[in-house]
Amino acid sequence: MSQPHDVIVVGGGAAGLSAALILGRSRRSVLVVDAGAPRNAPAEGVHNYLGQEGTNPLELLRTGRAEVARYGVTVTDDRVVAATAEPVSDDDPVGFRLTLASGEVVSGRRVVVAAGAVDVLPDVPGLAEHWGRGVVHCPFCHGWEVRDRRIGVLVASPVGAHQVQMFRALSDDVTAFVADPTLLSDTVLAGFEARGVRVVQAPIARVCSEGDALSGVELADGTVVPLDALAAASRVEARVDWAAGLGLTPVDQEANGVVFGQVLPVDGGGATPVPGVWAAGNVANAMLTVIGSAAAGSQVGAAVHGDLLQADLAAALR
Repeated sequence: MSQPHDVIVVGGGAAGLSAALILGRSRRSVLVVDAGAPRNAPAEGVHNYLGQEGTNPLELLRTGRAEVARYGVTVTDDRVVAATAEPVSDDDPVGFRLTLASGEVVSGRRVVVAAGAVDVLPDVPGLAEHWGRGVVHCPFCHGWEVRDRRIGVLVASPVGAHQVQMFRALSDDVTAFVADPTLLSDTVLAGFEARGVRVVQAPIARVCSEGDALSGVELADGTVVPLDALAAASRVEARVDWAAGLGLTPVDQEANGVVFGQVLPVDGGGATPVPGVWAAGNVANAMLTVIGSAAAGSQVGAAVHGDLLQADLAAALR
């Protein structure tokens, strides 16, 4: 087992690397464990990230790794599979040991969980193949790229009505596909009509393609509706199976009474209920975009450094 680190960061996305950057610049010993599977890998570019607009997601992470390395941060291409809480220093009662997929066991005084999340997609044949390109979910992340095109919106919950109106702001040609008419009230349907949104009350049987491009959707009765893009909300699930050994369990994250993801519970500063463990990014808030995840990671990195300062001071005074 390697020497204990001050902090182990689980996940090397925008949140994890931002936490590692501020910790490295504070002269903390930091290990980042990253499996190399960012949630936004299918996307062509990162958007609404000031100074990085349109940057390829993987290129952003390559740049981030190089930046943290300048401050002594170590990044290892591996995956955490188990974790236990136990002191790793005689001067600090808090500590953790993490087992990696490679079999290596690493230890740290504090842990930052920034492993991100996975998108559980609607069960529609052909949809997953176009995820992040012809099939989108966030009007802020992908809306500009599909502006003024034929956009369909898969409405699978009452929250989908809001998504319809968001995409209607980007195009005059929007169709709402509603499999269950009871999901939408007369008021919502009146709003669709007022904004010129077509409503198809039928389930989508499959997503159609021409070559590598989405070309439309086929309904259950065989009707094909031509489209250039399809918006579909996913269910977001935090990548934290390994954290069960620490007593961390995901909780539902809701919006307007609808559960759209499972994340780790944190307080306003990113601290989890387990002392010594913080979480940042989509693992703690499914609604964060890349720049929001980076900001959360930076905030958590500062909080962890502050916590270590207090521990170091207490040890010095004993």
